[in-house]
Amino acid sequence: MRIIVCLKPVPDPKHWNKLKLDPQTRTLVRTGIPGTINPLDRNALEEALRVREALGGEVIVLSMAPPDAQPVLKEALARGADRAVLLSDRVFAGSDTLATAYVLSEAIRTLGDFDLVLCGDETIDGGTAQVSAQLAEFLGVPNLMHVSSVDARPDAPWLVRSQIEHGCMVVEVKPPMVLSVVKAINEPRYVTLMNILQAEGKELAIWSAQDVNLSEPWVGLAGSPTQMADLLTPERKGRAEMLPGSPANQARALADRLHRLGFC
Repeated sequence: MRIIVCLKPVPDPKHWNKLKLDPQTRTLVRTGIPGTINPLDRNALEEALRVREALGGEVIVLSMAPPDAQPVLKEALARGADRAVLLSDRVFAGSDTLATAYVLSEAIRTLGDFDLVLCGDETIDGGTAQVSAQLAEFLGVPNLMHVSSVDARPDAPWLVRSQIEHGCMVVEVKPPMVLSVVKAINEPRYVTLMNILQAEGKELAIWSAQDVNLSEPWVGLAGSPTQMADLLTPERKGRAEMLPGSPANQARALADRLHRLGFC
């Protein structure tokens, strides 16, 4: 059983006030901002570990990011992944979801046969929720999104629960497949000091564009059919008014104000 987890390093939300948009490329400038594992990708990794515990095999973490993302991948190794591959090359910079999915798909082909690819449903820095479906299309395998449980069964179709509007559906599906998961699927395990020490002995390979077969033009900013137009901070129009007096007077004033505004 070979399980591949597509993991994206994202800017630490604590430092989002430092994010900028490059005026030329219209891409986010992340330089100097600490990275972290995209939250839903932690759930994807945790589910991969649980499938491995049930059926055996290996878990490979795959990521496309600059070289400074290595600490994020080391965290994934500390969480239990067997090895990691970082796709890092200047030609990948500025890739949109299609270009990202294409490069990841060719890296997966380079890794060889696989049974399961897991992704988080979406990322906190993009929120497009497009990569898993595009990845499955490039790989020619089934895709299910919004996955909230996986019953991985040996020698039988798996039972995968997918959340839909006002409910859920349970699908029988056989590997290979691509699944993207939601937060409700599990609770990621804690990382111990021993896990961190063990991760130092695990493989973290860095691949360039030369290490994968990129025969299509969908690579990097130039090969991305969609690009960000602008990044705007909405104008803050709301204001707060403090009501004077005792709590009883404040309550009466608030009730009167709401009545005059037509709310009661």
